[in-house]
Amino acid sequence: MTIAAKFEIEYLQYLDPQGKPVGKLPPAFKDPKALLPLFRQMLFVRTFDDKAIRLQRTGKLGTYASCLGHEATHVGIGASMQDEDVFAPSYREYGAQFMRGVQAREILLYWGGDERGNDFAGPRNDFSWCVPISTQCLHAAGSALAFKLRNEKRLAVACCGDGGSSKTDFYAALNSAGAYRLPLILCVINNGWAISVPRSAQTGAQTLAQKGLAGGLHCLQVDGNDLIAVLEGMRRAAERARNGEGGSVIEFLTYRLHDHTTADDARRYRDDAEVKDAWTRDPMVRLRNYLTAQKLWSEDEEKAWIEECAKKVDVEINAYLETPVQPVEAMFDYLYADPPPDLLEQREAAIRREGRA
Repeated sequence: MTIAAKFEIEYLQYLDPQGKPVGKLPPAFKDPKALLPLFRQMLFVRTFDDKAIRLQRTGKLGTYASCLGHEATHVGIGASMQDEDVFAPSYREYGAQFMRGVQAREILLYWGGDERGNDFAGPRNDFSWCVPISTQCLHAAGSALAFKLRNEKRLAVACCGDGGSSKTDFYAALNSAGAYRLPLILCVINNGWAISVPRSAQTGAQTLAQKGLAGGLHCLQVDGNDLIAVLEGMRRAAERARNGEGGSVIEFLTYRLHDHTTADDARRYRDDAEVKDAWTRDPMVRLRNYLTAQKLWSEDEEKAWIEECAKKVDVEINAYLETPVQPVEAMFDYLYADPPPDLLEQREAAIRREGRA
């Protein structure tokens, strides 16, 4: 029998769920102190996430998508990018966005129903949140094509979920990246569930990473709860992209520890034992144990830092709550350069209804 081609998917893991090294660490982390600021950022993300959920529960925020359990994956992705790169998120990668310069108040504005939250103060070239599933992958592919045509050493990074990797948008993006050898990294954040649809019902593929093989991309599966593995996987993909070697698909294995959004009740479709088991792989515990074993972190330091994080988040919450509401005509003012007559009539009617005309 003649074999046309063979493929393998490499799996990256450096820390086990208890935080113990399972192999030789990448050179960048021979000094574990390099992980401290990222661990602090992960704690900030979890503090923000908890307070955002509480805001929603008290009616001060709209539907909110929690990132609980994704901290290592998200922070690692953001930490691996350069300022001039472009990020195309879905709708829960807050850790990556914080690393890119997005403010917590902007995230709250967005989930509070104010589109000004999408006008990021920091990464001006990054795309806004994308609720339509995986269309952001096409946006990133288009950016990557522009970078190649301009001979720019920049890369585009897009995130989607395990369910998003089943969309035609995802496949079109990876096919374009392969055909044109684009500097694109497609991050598939496999948290086990596409709302109520389990990963097992989504695809027959053994891994989600291997989907990139059809497009000729470099493919890698990473333990998404291991920050070191996330950083190393992203480093490899970014290096390839900047050197003109083309794009990558990276599957990050993690778990959604909260409901899909605050409008969801995962107890209706997810077994409690499964969630309990997932907590044993919590990325926070893993990195905390490792840093503590290296005598770089302590319980007292964590308590003090979480208190500081809570104060920082409260400042952002107050800034969000004190932001003046836009006038009703704002919903009409940013649609067209020259609005059609029917919209102008609706605009005036809305103003009259408020009693301002």
